[in-house]
Amino acid sequence: MRKEDCFFLGTVVAKYSFKGEVLIKLETDDPEAYLSLQSFLVEDDSRLIPYFTTKVQLHKTQLLRVSIEDISSEHEANILIGKSVYLPLDQLPKLADDQFYYHEIIGFEVIDSQQGSIGTITGVNDRSSQVLLEVEYNHRQILIPLVEELIQQLDKQQKQLYLTIPEGLLDLNS
Repeated sequence: MRKEDCFFLGTVVAKYSFKGEVLIKLETDDPEAYLSLQSFLVEDDSRLIPYFTTKVQLHKTQLLRVSIEDISSEHEANILIGKSVYLPLDQLPKLADDQFYYHEIIGFEVIDSQQGSIGTITGVNDRSSQVLLEVEYNHRQILIPLVEELIQQLDKQQKQLYLTIPEGLLDLNS
């Protein structure tokens, strides 16, 4: 399976017991949605390797404690620590019509309430404390904060995201 066909679920952060269990720190608002996890993919040397679970339970708030088929020792579990965990896109929980996953809005047209069409979303930068839309605007890339207060409407059918962009923000990106 290709990484482009998957979403990032979290990271293996530690081993849990001498029996090879690991803790996966989840990047989700709903950790309980993954309690029935039967398998997952681990990135290793730019490849995704499947692993199958034998037991999954919640550990604290954002951690899954996972027993993995064919991993039964601390040494075997150590190999997974620090690795990224992925699932196929078709396993993403369904969202309401006015909600979206970041990967879904790439290619959407951004329409400002004052200036009209601004450009096309080429990416979403969620690696900092502020999520930013990367938008192709006048043949260059600009960054627009993705905050709920700026979003006016999402039209998934027309692939359009309507925003109220603060005055002067587009000039800052010049």
